[in-house]
Parts: sequence; C-alpha cells; structure tokens
Amino acid sequence: MTEPGSDDGRDLRRETERVVNEIAQGHRGLDAGAEWFSGLAPTLRQQVLDDVAGYAMQAHLTAADGREGVARSGVKPTANPAVMICMDPPRFGFSNLPSAEHPKAFRVLVSVFAVADTRRRERYCKGICGHAWHNLPPATGRP
Repeated sequence: MTEPGSDDGRDLRRETERVVNEIAQGHRGLDAGAEWFSGLAPTLRQQVLDDVAGYAMQAHLTAADGREGVARSGVKPTANPAVMICMDPPRFGFSNLPSAEHPKAFRVLVSVFAVADTRRRERYCKGICGHAWHNLPPATGRP
C-alpha cells in the first residue's frame, strides 16, 4: 500500500487530481482508477475521498449528475454512497463511511465528477479553457 511521504500530502493530491481527471476525460478506465485507490493505505483513501468530493462540488454537480454518475459507477443505487450523492442537495462525508464502503464511494464520486465536469468542459470551457486539468494529454503507459 502507498504510504504518505514527507510532502504533507501534496504529492497525493496531485496524483489524485491526475487520476480523477484522466478517468473523467476517458484516458483511464474507472476500474483502473479503483485499483489505484484500493492500493492506498486506509488513511490516504479517506483523504482521496475528501479531495474527490471537493472536485465534485467545484464542478457544481446536480442531483441529475448524481443519478447518471451512479448508473455509470457500477455501484448499486441503494448503496450508502449512491444514496448520499443522489440527495438534493447531495450529502457528503464519504470519508466517514465505514472503510468497506470507501471503494464504492470512490467509484460513485469519480463517476459523478466525470458527468458534472464533462458538462462544464462542454458548456463553459470549450475552446477557451486554460485549466490544465481540462486539457490532459492521453495517458502513456499508466494503468
């Protein structure tokens, strides 16, 4: 399992941002992202869940995004993370779920982020966006 380094979490945040955006833009599969997440130490998984929830909030997710994301995630709509994200307004606190729920929460959050962020890229950033994370090159040799 990956352990924290001396960077106070900055490297993990950058890696999380990269992995999540690669999934959202179709450069990395959700299963590969879930495998990456599963390889993290439990405390790091909690940090990643908090970060990805923040990304989803910044993308201004809607209840409709939540439903579409859950459908894409492969997680049952009755699972705790799926129910939480589909509430109006969505409920957060995914890192506080039991650790057995964390892989499902990751899949749900990344899938919902992908829906919301794709909408933003297509409506508001198309052709004018300067956000580096919206203009990722295809992944090269990464799982």
